[in-house]
Amino acid sequence: MNQSEMPSGTGSGFVWDDKGHIVTNFHVVRSAAGAKITLANNKTYDAELVGYDADKDIAVLKIKAPPAELVPIAVGSSSSLLVGQSAYAIGNPFGLDHTLTTGVVSGLGREMRSPTGRPITNCIQTDASINPGNSGGPLLDSRARLIGMNTSIYSSSGSSAGVGFAIPVDTLSAIVNELIVNGKVVRGVIGISYLESSQARSLGIDTGVLVLDVPAGSPADKAGMRGTSRSTFGGIELGDVIVSIDGERIKNEADLFKVLDDKKVGNVVTIVVNRDNRMVTLKVQLGASQRN
Repeated sequence: MNQSEMPSGTGSGFVWDDKGHIVTNFHVVRSAAGAKITLANNKTYDAELVGYDADKDIAVLKIKAPPAELVPIAVGSSSSLLVGQSAYAIGNPFGLDHTLTTGVVSGLGREMRSPTGRPITNCIQTDASINPGNSGGPLLDSRARLIGMNTSIYSSSGSSAGVGFAIPVDTLSAIVNELIVNGKVVRGVIGISYLESSQARSLGIDTGVLVLDVPAGSPADKAGMRGTSRSTFGGIELGDVIVSIDGERIKNEADLFKVLDDKKVGNVVTIVVNRDNRMVTLKVQLGASQRN
């Protein structure tokens, strides 16, 4: 999805609760020095950042508005969505605030890239018009329940081409609640750096994830995983190539992230690596991510 457009600097959001928490996309507030929230009554409030998850392109802001002015959105579910059902997108396209567009859920289980490059899975595809400024706005079902957060469009012109994507509400809810409580999201990691699959192919690695570096003391280091290094004569000695985790095949870094997204800090995972054309099984206890 290299043509995916994610404009920053202006966008949409929705009221999560009566405490003033506002949910939007991370890329809308990325690198911002401050933010202002305008409610449906046209009153504007300064907002503070509560927390964000760049890997899922989600941010939570907070405003000090009277509870009477806050109308929390009704949260639905994305697990039972069907292609063809009605969808309604509300947002601020091109600065035209409180705009409603209608369409249908045109696809399910899509994948798009977050600002950090990690995949966001199970995204909702809709043909409801989504344009710059719609980012962070709600995607609703016919009962006005939240089913997703509008995030990107697929376009070569920068305007709606009938293909928009939304982060599903089931993914959104868990992350938003964690951000409100902790201010950050902590994920389980194995503690390596890797070579992107497009570059690894030039080294003859067609499948799997090549380990570049294994920092001392990391979970991978404690398990005996090997990184890539240079020999005494300057040649490259390839490190371990991760080919499966807990029985799930790893073809590229996207597969790696998908598997780890379902794991928790402290979980012990079984990783099979290709080491000098022989399969080696390692047990790795996941550590905590340092992002945020």
